[in-house]
Amino acid sequence: MKDVKTTLLSRTSVRRYEREEIPAEAMDFIYEAVRNTPTSYNGQQFSVIDITDQNLKEELYAITNQKQIKTCRHFMVFLSDFNKISMLARRKGVDMPPFTNTMDAVTIGIIDASLAMMSAVAAAQACGLGTNCIGYLRTVDPAKVAEMLKLPKGVFVVCGLAIGVPREQPDLKPKQPRKTVFHSNHYRTDDESLTDELAAYDAEVQQYNLTRAGGTTSNDWCAHVIDYYRHAMDYRILDYLKAQGYDIER
Repeated sequence: MKDVKTTLLSRTSVRRYEREEIPAEAMDFIYEAVRNTPTSYNGQQFSVIDITDQNLKEELYAITNQKQIKTCRHFMVFLSDFNKISMLARRKGVDMPPFTNTMDAVTIGIIDASLAMMSAVAAAQACGLGTNCIGYLRTVDPAKVAEMLKLPKGVFVVCGLAIGVPREQPDLKPKQPRKTVFHSNHYRTDDESLTDELAAYDAEVQQYNLTRAGGTTSNDWCAHVIDYYRHAMDYRILDYLKAQGYDIER
């Protein structure tokens, strides 16, 4: 088992996996780490679908073109889930307010599921496994994915996570410097110096992409990420959320 420092500071996104099974004790540790995730008001408004069926993984690969989905041993789908508490409320005769019609419910579910996924990432990395978070699962064809996974009302996909025995050890990507991430007591208002620091980071990312192992690009950070935002403007996530029972009003 890796120590906490190594687990957190050496994490990389692994996209190529060996065929071997993940030891049962490692999966048990991951499951328990996920169950122990801190959540809003201990509401635990998340669920996880652990996909090991190769046919289903192949089907998800076919619509996402993310090869790591079909080659990993466990593909976990992290969900925002208000279905479970609604089921129990009906059993107990407790009136369930239309909370899923609020942005707060959407936010809570996404945060809970995201924290749970990070628990899985940390636990898997500590076991020497490789992981890759796949956000594209929530946007590629939300209605189709919901149908494939048989998601009831009150449940939607937040993110997918590939887990497996790594076949590669990618270079560690540069992250923003502390000065641009951490603000002391209030948000920094010195726009020029902050922009200068971000520009230096942007150049560092481009240099990394030009020299990294396993295929190079000329991508920087700023324009590359904004290009994704531009593409993502076509996603109709609100329509999908409404179809899943989140008729957001406020």
